[in-house]
Amino acid sequence: MNVTRTQVGIVGGGPAGLMLSHLLAKQGISNVVIESRDHDTIANTHRAGILEQPSVAMLTDTGVDGRVLTVGDEHEGINLRFKGESHLLNFPELVDATVTLYAQNEVFIDLAAARARDGGDVRYESEVTEIFDLKTDTPKFRYRSVAEGADPDALQEVHCDVLVGADGSRSFCRRAVRDEPGHQDFTTEYPFAWFGILCEAPKSFPELIYANSPRGFALISQRSETVQRMYFQCDPNTNVDDWSEDRIWDELQSRVAGPDGFELKTGPIFDKTVLPFRSFVREPMSHGNLFLAGDAAHTVPPTGAKGLNLAFADVRVLFEALDSFYSTGSRALLDSYSDTALRRVWKAQNFSYWMTTMLHTTAEENPFSTRRSLGDLESVTSSVYGRQYLAECYTGWPNSRP
Repeated sequence: MNVTRTQVGIVGGGPAGLMLSHLLAKQGISNVVIESRDHDTIANTHRAGILEQPSVAMLTDTGVDGRVLTVGDEHEGINLRFKGESHLLNFPELVDATVTLYAQNEVFIDLAAARARDGGDVRYESEVTEIFDLKTDTPKFRYRSVAEGADPDALQEVHCDVLVGADGSRSFCRRAVRDEPGHQDFTTEYPFAWFGILCEAPKSFPELIYANSPRGFALISQRSETVQRMYFQCDPNTNVDDWSEDRIWDELQSRVAGPDGFELKTGPIFDKTVLPFRSFVREPMSHGNLFLAGDAAHTVPPTGAKGLNLAFADVRVLFEALDSFYSTGSRALLDSYSDTALRRVWKAQNFSYWMTTMLHTTAEENPFSTRRSLGDLESVTSSVYGRQYLAECYTGWPNSRP
């Protein structure tokens, strides 16, 4: 069996895994990234992305690429729309911050190019089959190539000091230790999903629109000047083939309609999908010398735009801990990684849950809960402190340590 020895083994070559690999390499810390998918599949899997300013800085200030500044779309706020009326929250005025609309697959493309440019060891089309020795000083994992023509029985092994699971919401690393004592999973399911579309059309509004309506939630987002991304709340079992373009546009328009006569800019729809979601957290985010990061440790509803930003926040904390470990020999920051990361995770879970329940309706909706949600929206938009709170949560918080 071919054995590779490295300092940090990273399972998962999405944005979180590649960002950690990039930061470690800049500090001279050797690492190997294993990713089950091929590069082009990830690059062409379209996923929305809203980046907080610190996430943008992680890309630009560390020498990844400046495309996020030229291709990305900086936004100064969001529009909360309810009772058919718009309420614009200006983030620079409220909290002196902005966010940038930049798709997650574009973030991956930039990071993958940076790792290739710098000679990073990223092994695509490689499927991890086993992880072991996590409580020793040399955790290990085995993998096999799943590339076309590869021998499925030819295993390779990686020995490392620290193993990082950044392998997404279906994390092999997390599942591999599910029967180990000392951890707990926290989760809640939502009785609805998002029906998402990509269409060829100009922007309907300069900022994103988060709409609460009697028919359910809608998000009018963007992707570029000519391609837009929009969603409306739907049943998780919805079949996209049952929805014609006319029916989709009628539904979206009904959820943003109001006395101001606001109308969406429409165009040909070239992608339709149903996006189910849930809230999930694994505590602790470590097991021996295995450390989980990003969706492998937690998932949030997309309403609060926290997913990729939480992953980058985990990476920032974990990188600082690994840098300290290799420069001083101290495990103090590694041992506190989970507690530190979870502080931000639970703040994000609270914000995402709040935004989701405030803006969506359920089948069990009653007049009281409907009025309560509208009262929540009125409280936020009618108070400068309410608007500041939402703006601070949406644009992110600084990392804090014990």
